Amino acid sequence: MAMLEVRDLHVAFPKGKKTEVEALRGVDLTLEKGERLGVVGESGAGKSMLAFAILNLIAEPGRVSRGSVTFHGENLLDLSERDIRGIRGNRISMIFQDPMVTLNPVLTIGTQMMETLRAHRRISDAEARKLCIEGLKQVAIPSAESRMEAYPHELSGGLRQRVVIAIALLTDPELIIADEPTTALDVTIQAEIMALILKLCRENDVALILITHDLGVVAEVTEKLMIMYAGKCVETGPTRQIIDAPTHPYTSGLLKALPQNAGRGTRLYQIPGSMPPITALPTGCAYHPRCERATERCKAEIPQLDGRVACFHPLNTAEEVQ
Repeated sequence: MAMLEVRDLHVAFPKGKKTEVEALRGVDLTLEKGERLGVVGESGAGKSMLAFAILNLIAEPGRVSRGSVTFHGENLLDLSERDIRGIRGNRISMIFQDPMVTLNPVLTIGTQMMETLRAHRRISDAEARKLCIEGLKQVAIPSAESRMEAYPHELSGGLRQRVVIAIALLTDPELIIADEPTTALDVTIQAEIMALILKLCRENDVALILITHDLGVVAEVTEKLMIMYAGKCVETGPTRQIIDAPTHPYTSGLLKALPQNAGRGTRLYQIPGSMPPITALPTGCAYHPRCERATERCKAEIPQLDGRVACFHPLNTAEEVQ
């Protein structure tokens, strides 16, 4: 049995009094202990919604309308709020994209870290402080003892995100969900943070779900890859295999749009159109208005994930991808 299994996951929001729209439409994934999965797609694809659904954090009026999220054989969606708190932030931790939103601006770093430990452990203040200082040192924060007394605004963006990572690791989680963990940081700091997350996951045998829009990042960090579009998984498989030979036209378009794939002095590739809102999804395949390979069948039927790809006309050869 896999550590984490998500099956046929649907998340719905009301539209009017009698109808609903779906933000997630039948997502499946499997994750083993220590495995690293990248979830990639444009804004509005449902990436963050997937993370919140796994942790049973969908706020009303939204709801998980169908499916299951099984962690070590236990469906997290069936647990009471008290029971899910024993897993959320403890055995499964989350790193959000903006540390200034994650950290409380009126509490010191030490206070917030120690609160996390007390929420999940019976531990003395002295032992909690010792573990927090060790946690800050683990993420390479200098002068860890003095940083315990600092407030978030006194730290740089990179240091704040390192604190968030340290908090996520305090309870020795089995899984970390990182939602765009470097978006709020300078480009020069982004690579350092991703290298740190990868190093810590490897050293502690922690599984990772990395949510991002950057295929270049997942190529360096993850082993498996899921491409999402309009609330559905459209392609999944080994990261290197997908990047070297994508089969879904959307995946191919994302790769073509990478700056390193553009010739010197040429215009960057851009996928035509934009992601449709969940309130106005087209009939059939949601990607068909933007797809050069779309046919009448694509406009009428919704392709289902068949092994690796959900597409009626996938790319089959290296020549087609190029």
